[in-house]
Amino acid sequence: MPAPEQSFSPSAKGRLTTHDRGRFAGDTLFDRIGRAVCEAGCLPRKELYEAWETARRVRRLFRGGRVVDLAGGHGLLAQILLLLDDTSPYAVVVDPVIPPSAARLHAAMLAAWPRLDRRVKFREAAIDDVALEPVDVVVSCHACGGLTDEILDRATFVRARVAVLPCCHDLRAGDTGSLTGWVDGALAIDIRRAERLRQHNFQVWTQTIPLDITPKNRLLMGAPTP
Repeated sequence: MPAPEQSFSPSAKGRLTTHDRGRFAGDTLFDRIGRAVCEAGCLPRKELYEAWETARRVRRLFRGGRVVDLAGGHGLLAQILLLLDDTSPYAVVVDPVIPPSAARLHAAMLAAWPRLDRRVKFREAAIDDVALEPVDVVVSCHACGGLTDEILDRATFVRARVAVLPCCHDLRAGDTGSLTGWVDGALAIDIRRAERLRQHNFQVWTQTIPLDITPKNRLLMGAPTP
């Protein structure tokens, strides 16, 4: 008797390949993105699900604007944001080291959605080297440690909308606000991040993406108030 097929975990770090195309056989936008990612053959499964769940929550709140994906890696999050809201003119993906396979992933996305042509720009640079504007939607999926704080600081400085999915919390250097007697250190750091956004007169939304994708699933979003 054949062994039962193992469950298809969305948190797996193995790359999606053409062998996985059949798992995305539907007509939904997510399935179509999944097939494109499989064609590229370079992206961990976990990153597809993280980018999708983050992007759709961001677009429920933030429409239009230039998308700026900081510490953006392959740039899938930025490209999904463009697909979910075509009123954004273009996206900039910024990372100190753009993965060589990012071009392969973008080519697969472009083959499926020709309207992305010349609307996704990759910049290999430090996040401080890219000027932000108030009309931007600034996003970052799992910017490690204090990098999340730098992104929030830059967005609040120009009063741009911002969404981050923090990870790799540095409990020694991070601002826990003396809350660790009540909550764990990583949660304390994220609570303080939300508080700082409010102190800068930002409206704040706190959400989560599914826990079976990543335990670092707290999504923090903010928009400047008038």
